Amino acid sequence: MTAEQAAPLLLWIAIFVVFYFVLIRPQQVQQRRYREMLRRLKKGDRVLTRGGLYGVIVEIKDNQIMLELAQNVRVRADRTAVQAVVNRPAAGS
Repeated sequence: MTAEQAAPLLLWIAIFVVFYFVLIRPQQVQQRRYREMLRRLKKGDRVLTRGGLYGVIVEIKDNQIMLELAQNVRVRADRTAVQAVVNRPAAGS
C-alpha cells in the first residue's frame, strides 16, 4: 500500500479517534456517574427530579422512591426520575 492509498484510511482512523475522545468517552463517563448516583440514593437525600421538583427521599423500594415535596405532600416516582442529589438537609428541617 502506498502513502497515497493509506492517507484516506489514516484520516478516517484519526476522525474516529477524535470522535471517541470528544463525544463517546465523555458520554460513557457521565452515564457511569449517573448510575452510581442512583445506586447511592438513600433516605433523607434532598434531590432534584427531571421534572424540576425538589424533594426529600422518605422511602426507597427497589426502583421506586417516595419523595416529600412539602409537609404531608408525598409523591411516588421511579428512581430514574432523580436528576441530581442537591444537598443533605440540615438536622431538624
